Amino acid sequence: MLNKLKIEIEKSRDDEQAKILRRFFKTGKGEYGEGDVFLGIKVPIQRKISKKYLDLSLSKVKELLKSKIHEYRLIGLLILLDKYKKSSEKEKEEIFNFYLNNIRHINNWDLVDLTAPGIVGDFLLNKDKKILYSLANSENIWSKRIAIVSTYNFIRKCEFEDTLTLAEILLKDNHDLIHKAVGWMLREVGKRDKKILEDFLKFHYKKMPRTMLRYAIEKFSEEKRKAYLRGEI
Repeated sequence: MLNKLKIEIEKSRDDEQAKILRRFFKTGKGEYGEGDVFLGIKVPIQRKISKKYLDLSLSKVKELLKSKIHEYRLIGLLILLDKYKKSSEKEKEEIFNFYLNNIRHINNWDLVDLTAPGIVGDFLLNKDKKILYSLANSENIWSKRIAIVSTYNFIRKCEFEDTLTLAEILLKDNHDLIHKAVGWMLREVGKRDKKILEDFLKFHYKKMPRTMLRYAIEKFSEEKRKAYLRGEI
């Protein structure tokens, strides 16, 4: 089944699109995606392919995750996500642990964003969330992004405490991809409860990285956005 999947992936490759994606995902030397290999397959096509292979075993999914080819890893993760949705609670725990044990292969922002809320966030919704704090305090950028983006699933349930606490932990992070992720999650909090976001910003906005702040206040009025950016709130 794995060989059949790989053949189908290869048939869908688009070399011109691959060139665009290599630039977009910063695969140059010293960039966050250095060495990532793209076949140029758009996400909707990858989703369509992945749904045909939900019976793929976790050991075979791991083979996909270990690949240098970005689409192999994403399709493996999409298979994992769909398997998770259809699983029993015991099977969900196995998939959750498998996901965390393979974080080193979940090493670009789209891989995180498309799967962490639906696996990590869903599994931890009514459980102890201390693992997220361990991830947020790690040295690995993708572990940190998984920690904050996983809380999107809590935000959808109007549970904001962990998002805000993790945002505080990550305020001083020096990577732009973490600034964007934290700002995005704060914006999502504000879309559901503007006062909670503004109370958070009141204490933190002057020391937040500029990108993080811009993302967080994106839905505010132009006048209020400018006031925040000038430090006049």
